[in-house]
Amino acid sequence: MDFLTFLLVLFSIIWICTLILTSNSRARKSSRLPPGPKPFPIIGNILALGSKPHQSLAKLSQKYGPIMSLKLGSRTTVVVSSPEIAKIVLQKHDLAFFSRTVPSAGQTLNHHKFSMLWLPVEHQWRKLRKICIEQMFSVPLLDANQGLRKEKLQKLVDYVKQCSDTGRAVVIGEAAFTTSLNLISAMLFSMEFAKFYSESSQEMKELVWGVMKCLGSPNFADYFPILKSVDPQGILKETKIYFEKLFANFDIIIDEKIKCRDGEKNDLVEALIEINQRDEAELTREDIKHLLLDLLVAGSDTTSKTVEWAMAKLIQNLDKLLKTRNELRNFARQSRIIQESDIPHLSYLQVVVKETFRLHPIAPLLGPRRARIDVEINGYIIPKNAHVLINVWAGGRDSSVWNNANSFMPERFLDHNATQIDFRADSIWCGEENLPGLPLANRMVHLMLATLVQNFGWELKGGKKVEELDMDEKFGLSVQKAMPLKAIPIKL
Repeated sequence: MDFLTFLLVLFSIIWICTLILTSNSRARKSSRLPPGPKPFPIIGNILALGSKPHQSLAKLSQKYGPIMSLKLGSRTTVVVSSPEIAKIVLQKHDLAFFSRTVPSAGQTLNHHKFSMLWLPVEHQWRKLRKICIEQMFSVPLLDANQGLRKEKLQKLVDYVKQCSDTGRAVVIGEAAFTTSLNLISAMLFSMEFAKFYSESSQEMKELVWGVMKCLGSPNFADYFPILKSVDPQGILKETKIYFEKLFANFDIIIDEKIKCRDGEKNDLVEALIEINQRDEAELTREDIKHLLLDLLVAGSDTTSKTVEWAMAKLIQNLDKLLKTRNELRNFARQSRIIQESDIPHLSYLQVVVKETFRLHPIAPLLGPRRARIDVEINGYIIPKNAHVLINVWAGGRDSSVWNNANSFMPERFLDHNATQIDFRADSIWCGEENLPGLPLANRMVHLMLATLVQNFGWELKGGKKVEELDMDEKFGLSVQKAMPLKAIPIKL
């Protein structure tokens, strides 16, 4: 695009946005929008978001309250930062807010028309969820696949042992990601997509990482829809490349599975192919490819991020690490890897995971929603088509709900009478985000964390002291550590 064209586009945007802002200024006075910072012309409050929107919005909520409104480009956005109001939005008014706000990158190759992440909770969404549960995530199927998870965890143990023998640091998040990706790819395709010891044969791993980066990158086209066709940051073009490469790989796998079918169903793809060939109207090939994309990305990303945060917190708090290890060792023999059936008996391990979720929720702003109608909440009007963000990160650090809100204190969840706290930490933040893969992710987080803690001590790379451990966050599709956690394992 030449410079003259760019200027024409820019002046068009300024003119259109000025009209929109003038109109919305009048609407604000009459519609009783929640309070919020005064927007700048054209860009609104975009600059207030910074590089860590969840943290910036939490600070703004301290001034404007637990429900506030902002202008993000041309969008009216309402941010909810308290569990109580989140409950009203997600439960009492769930039908008014079940429409999802789809980022521009999420619309690549019409992904939003097939994806469980973006579909409204209606017939298609429920159909896909039912297929996932029946073919992959039901309790009997998860129990039957324990051997597969044990195999992947043993490979993680072997890798950590090798690093211990050679004095090499483990990049915790990457090791957890490799384990998660290989588990989910084995369940989906009966194959592994990544290796611990080699940089070769890593194409699928790089593609999954690429998709996560594109979907999580702030995009001007989301704030100014008129820019979508221009794609000023190149995000949409890059996303399309990753999607097309993944779908091409899926097509190869699906064609090979169809060619070699023997009547048995050894993985999810084979089960989906059977449904497709029985009734293509129920599940098309496009449905299958977009579903596989969802499962592959979500299944590998969420688990690995949580394990990395949990390990960082434990290394930073040695007393909590020792308490976790002692529980594991007292329950199981030193040589035995913790089993899934052990998890309900490991109360401290469970609360370590809960406390990690509280401080570092995977999706700090949940999936953005859109109001289908005008809704009154706490005396304010959330207007039709307004975008609604639930700031889970802020709610997890709300000092009116949590004592020592910014401290890592797993013991807070050991009070079995604290049902309100459990509800606020878990259920309210899930809402309709309670997707079918969560039971598998929950098992894997506990198992990987137990595997890393049970028989290994950990020292930070370069002889760093725990006080020097960088706990800064990097915002994206999910919140990750800005500086990857690198630690040297010590066999005990």
